[in-house]
Amino acid sequence: MKTLPVFVRSFYIFLRLFFYLLYNPFAWTYDLVANIVSLGMWKNWVVSVLPYLDGPYILEIGHGPGHLQKALRNKLPKAKCVCGLDLSRTMSRITRKRLVRGGIVPRLVNGRAQQLPFSKETFHQVVATFPAEYILQPETFIEVSRVLKPGGAFVILPLAWITGQAIHERAAAGLFHITGQAPAWDERILEPIKKIGFQTKVEWITFKSSKLLVILADKPNLL
Repeated sequence: MKTLPVFVRSFYIFLRLFFYLLYNPFAWTYDLVANIVSLGMWKNWVVSVLPYLDGPYILEIGHGPGHLQKALRNKLPKAKCVCGLDLSRTMSRITRKRLVRGGIVPRLVNGRAQQLPFSKETFHQVVATFPAEYILQPETFIEVSRVLKPGGAFVILPLAWITGQAIHERAAAGLFHITGQAPAWDERILEPIKKIGFQTKVEWITFKSSKLLVILADKPNLL
């Protein structure tokens, strides 16, 4: 394999450090940064998965600052259980405060997607929006399959592209490309999740100045 130039390797090391800091000690700036780089579209992107989620038992992995948690609890009041899991305790504190301010009792757990602290076949849907690299690990798919009920679905919103042609939109799209947040879509990414036994399909959500990719991975109902 061809070795990457030093400046490229240094850049990606910087990005890893940046995202670690953004998600942990500087998590209080996450919403501001996400809103700026997405030109104010971030929250709308995150909650765009709502039509794919109807419960009654839902788990969000990597809940971040809690916007989808809040939307799920408000939009699906009849859902019996909406839980959130995140490795970052700082994000959990931010989400907890957000939910409490909205009059919502938090159901949050600190943990890893590769070792979900839930019983077998607990949830009807598991959802992840703009997840980190853990989403590509086979252990994540195995654990999600374990906690999903037969016939349940794993809903993943991994990528967004800014498609507007205004100067600021093109600049933001370029930044997404440089930082690797909007790579070209490759169907081969689905192979690991198919090997676990999921049946997959891809859908696109189109906004005025952006488009999103949603992966729907269904756990077969063997009955």
